Amino acid sequence: MTARGATARGVSAVARIRAVADGRGGTALPLLAGEGPLALRRSRGGTVILVGAMSAPLGGDRLRVEAEVDRGARLVVGAAAATLALPALDGEPAAYDIRLTVGDDAALTWLPEPLISARGSSLRMTTLVELAATARLVLRDEQILGRHAEPPGDLATRLTVRRAGRPLLDQELVFGPAAPAWSGPAVLGPYRAVGQVLLVDPDLGSPPAKPLVLTADPADGRAALTPLAGPALLVTAVAADGLRLRRLLDQGLAAARNR
Repeated sequence: MTARGATARGVSAVARIRAVADGRGGTALPLLAGEGPLALRRSRGGTVILVGAMSAPLGGDRLRVEAEVDRGARLVVGAAAATLALPALDGEPAAYDIRLTVGDDAALTWLPEPLISARGSSLRMTTLVELAATARLVLRDEQILGRHAEPPGDLATRLTVRRAGRPLLDQELVFGPAAPAWSGPAVLGPYRAVGQVLLVDPDLGSPPAKPLVLTADPADGRAALTPLAGPALLVTAVAADGLRLRRLLDQGLAAARNR
């Protein structure tokens, strides 16, 4: 980002977190800084909470969150509330970038609340994760397409994960009026909540786990647990709403940890 603060086209803001081992078996946070709508708070349990200090992302906003977990450190990041993508008067799209780096023998648990795509909004969200060979990761990613009884805006998300410099996962999802057939039977059909949980752990058993279907009743949504080409498991799910989606993802994560 080249600019910060309010601009004619929206708000530009960066939040940065750095976690380091403190030498006593714990983790210190020498860097915990947020700007504009991206406020950071540390809870009593040591979790870092991302707090929305103002409505964002609106059209034209450029937001970025960076988290670095150094060797041997442990970091848990959550959010105080869902992120709501809202439209701008001039139709300008918004961008939200997340950059996560996890070092050797370090662990990151990234558990934001859902991203809600409101009618008329346009958002491009990218998440890039760089993992060392012995890093551990739990990452949850949820999108809710429209508020209650509302069609969604345009939403494009991309999740890229590299481990030891090699690709582990790279996928892009596009929904909304600008995406052909996104609500058709070959994509989401009747469902309006979509999400995934990625678990990366060098201690995952070998040989790789077999794929597992997690749902039997379509009314509950659809969910599956899939092994990736590495010590990683991916839970993917679609559901009618955010509550059912979260239940499926929690169920999938529990199954992944028990494989």
